[in-house]
Amino acid sequence: MDRVLIIDDDRELCALVQRALVAAGVDADCCHSGQSGLLRMEGRDYQLVILDVMMPGFDGFDTLEKIRARSCVPVLMLTAKGDGASKVRGLRAGADDYLPKPFDLEELSARVLALIRRYTCLNRGLGGGESPIRFSGLSIDPDARVVQTAGGPIELPPKEFDLLLLLARNQGRVLTKQRIYEEVWGEPYAYDDSTIMAIVSRLRKKIEPDQSHPSYIQTVRGVGYRFSREA
Repeated sequence: MDRVLIIDDDRELCALVQRALVAAGVDADCCHSGQSGLLRMEGRDYQLVILDVMMPGFDGFDTLEKIRARSCVPVLMLTAKGDGASKVRGLRAGADDYLPKPFDLEELSARVLALIRRYTCLNRGLGGGESPIRFSGLSIDPDARVVQTAGGPIELPPKEFDLLLLLARNQGRVLTKQRIYEEVWGEPYAYDDSTIMAIVSRLRKKIEPDQSHPSYIQTVRGVGYRFSREA
């Protein structure tokens, strides 16, 4: 059975989320600080982490940085309602999705199940045998979900890999922000471009030889993005 780690200092909320996930068929562990959550991750294999932003001491951003230094496990961040700055900061730091508090438990469960279904199945080798997509200085392996750059192989968090793969499969075509959002996030476009921009910014830092002059991911102002046809 898939297992989720909930890291939130609100013990009552943790218990509610844990019960909702168990009812949805997902095991869940709770930790009430970033430090204890990181220690728990050393001893168990989790398919997703639910991480609160606002925690005393070691906050959600500090914890996310530590998680991303060693793991590409999907991370769903919980932010305060209307706190757009925290959402963007979390996405730039490596979060895969976010949900503002207060939230509906059914929506949370649905997002968790979607993230697990979308990524863990691929990581267990259930891909369709697609060959790597190769460019000058860059290779993308859809089955292994590994990107090879001039500096060596890198593993990307789920949303980063999905967005890169979508653009690469459509090399030379301009993809609108709406199409990118709906295909990568699997839900109706929310007219919130900061989410896509944060993921693109993270990707460029990892794969572009020169971020100020991107060789792969090109911005088409007012429309969306394109994977360079010259790559």
